[in-house]
Amino acid sequence: MNPSFAQSIYFAPRGKKRLMNLGNQISQRYMDPEDRLIGLIGEGGAGKSLLIRGMFPGLCLTNDDRGINVRPLPLLEDVESGNYSSHTYHFDARFETAFNQPWQLTEAIKEALKNEKKVVIEHFDLLAKHLDLRADMLIGIGEEVLVTRPGLFGPYPKEIADIVFESVRYRWMAHTAEIITVGVLDSKLGRRIDPYYSDIKSGFVLQFNKKVEFDISKIEEEVKDYIEQDLPVKYYDDEHIKIGEEVHLCSGPRINVNRTAQIKGFKLKDLQYDSKSGLYLLAGLVGEEKSQFKLSQI
Repeated sequence: MNPSFAQSIYFAPRGKKRLMNLGNQISQRYMDPEDRLIGLIGEGGAGKSLLIRGMFPGLCLTNDDRGINVRPLPLLEDVESGNYSSHTYHFDARFETAFNQPWQLTEAIKEALKNEKKVVIEHFDLLAKHLDLRADMLIGIGEEVLVTRPGLFGPYPKEIADIVFESVRYRWMAHTAEIITVGVLDSKLGRRIDPYYSDIKSGFVLQFNKKVEFDISKIEEEVKDYIEQDLPVKYYDDEHIKIGEEVHLCSGPRINVNRTAQIKGFKLKDLQYDSKSGLYLLAGLVGEEKSQFKLSQI
């Protein structure tokens, strides 16, 4: 790895609590008190806002998936007045460029940084060429969470964007496939199985306290049949999604595909016993063969 920057990679969790917890871990492990410019890159619904809530507890987000929280933009108002009401400012570049010119936003950011304020920018890649400043910390959220401290030779925002925009679809596929699989298991066993959840690359893991008896090949075929129906997948509320006409419990209702047929290459692996944890693990995988996503500097 190029010594001019540091990078860490995490599986991108899908639940609200797990995303916020990861954000908290990132801030404790990697953020320096002197960091001023924090950039996040990722598709809408990838979990950027939740990660920020974990990194900066109590920070008022100007907008998120639920809608607009603060208008007009506090950063612009405070820079114009010269009276800073906060130490840390947040804004979403994709949203704000619909109302303000990029040069107005970048001038306000630079002025706030000169006054030793911290600025957290979602969709940092959209402002990078106008801002012409390196972020102290640059985080990409796709199938994985890439935590980087850019140096003179990168990684650059476009590199991060190219990786996470392509890979996030595998995370969405895995999450929806996970929910469908649990639903099929519940139906087959005649009860709610309520497993523990974990993540693997391009897939999911269901963890059970005791061995659950079922035919994995039949469960896999039923899930595939469900997927092939091409049912719409919609947000229902903060804890549920709707697949077709069925409502399913979901810890990350905005982190899903739009239709079940968008899930490609689904398969289940044999149930495995983990002697260390004492749990039985069932892994599900999604996606066709694909190239590995890597930063060019590695």
